[in-house]
Amino acid sequence: MNFEGNKAYWDSRYSNEGKIWGETPSKSAFYALKLFKKYEIRKILIPGSGYGRHTKLFSENGYKTVGIEISGKAIEIAKNFDPQTTFINRSVMDMDSIEDTYDAIYCYNVLHLFLAEDRHLFLRKCYNILKKNALVFFTVFSEEESSFGKGKELEKHTFESKPWRPTHYFSKDDLIKHFKDFAILETDIIKEPEDHGENGPHTHILRYLFGQKLV
Repeated sequence: MNFEGNKAYWDSRYSNEGKIWGETPSKSAFYALKLFKKYEIRKILIPGSGYGRHTKLFSENGYKTVGIEISGKAIEIAKNFDPQTTFINRSVMDMDSIEDTYDAIYCYNVLHLFLAEDRHLFLRKCYNILKKNALVFFTVFSEEESSFGKGKELEKHTFESKPWRPTHYFSKDDLIKHFKDFAILETDIIKEPEDHGENGPHTHILRYLFGQKLV
């Protein structure tokens, strides 16, 4: 992936659209919070944290929350919107130098933005930054999305509908295979309503996976 192009894309969107998806957290974030509360979670990492829509939910519920975001413009918005969270301005592919480890990762609609090699590399970086028995909650686009099949096909079930924006669409088996190093606690479909930009009101049909690092 061209990460400079990706950074420019998101900087432009956040500069022009601000809080693109509003201030209310997604349904999946509330569900992840409910699941996390059943475990002894203290520190949560949120890769691709944007302007803090999801970090704020966790930080306001008493978790030490850290967000990683490639867009400097998003970080500017996030620091004002969610001052309790620590934000790191870098690509999620540059997590190696972070010395801390975490009890959980919540990652909303980031994994599907990479090609296959980078998806697996990103998950390995997530694995390495987690403590033993740590939890992960990821959401991704499913093959039931209305945009599935649109644009140039770059890899199997991966299409480029926008410049610098490949999108991979996951089946259940595909998602589980990506998390082969984790114990799968739960996975299913979740419908996320959104209303933003030129798309107007619409609903994404996402897959989520709740898993645990065992070693």
